[in-house]
Amino acid sequence: MQWWEPVLAVAGGLALLYALMLLALWGYARRHPDTVRMRDALRLLPDLLRLLRRLAADPELPVRTRLLPLLLLAYLASPIDLVPDFVPVLGYADDVLVAAWLLRAMVRLAGPDPLRRHWPGTEAGLGAIERLAGVSGDQRRRR
Repeated sequence: MQWWEPVLAVAGGLALLYALMLLALWGYARRHPDTVRMRDALRLLPDLLRLLRRLAADPELPVRTRLLPLLLLAYLASPIDLVPDFVPVLGYADDVLVAAWLLRAMVRLAGPDPLRRHWPGTEAGLGAIERLAGVSGDQRRRR
C-alpha cells in the first residue's frame, strides 16, 4: 500500500460526506422554508466545519470534546464500517449517521457559550445549529 492511498481515502470520504450533508441541508431547507432559507442552509455547512475546527482548537474545552473530530476522521479513514461501503446507499449512510451523531455530540458537549463565541456565521445559522443539536438559545441567555 502506498502512503497516499489512506490520505486519498480520507479526502474522498470527507468530500462525499460534505456532498451528502449539503444534500441533506438542501432537502431540509426545501421542506422547512419558514425555519431556514435555502441560502442560509447552503452556507451552514462551511460555517459548521469552521465552528468544529475552532471548537477542537479551544483549550478551554475539555479534551473529550476536542477529540471528537479526530474520532470522526479515524472512523471515516477506517476500512471497518458498520455497513460495508459496497452496499448501495446504506454503505455510506452509516458514515453520515456516525458523522451527524459525533457533530451533534461535540456541539452539545461544548455548550451554548462556546458555540456562540466560535460561530462564524449568521444568527439564523446559529439558531438552526442550536435546534439541530438540541442546545437551547434560552439556556444561553440564562447563563
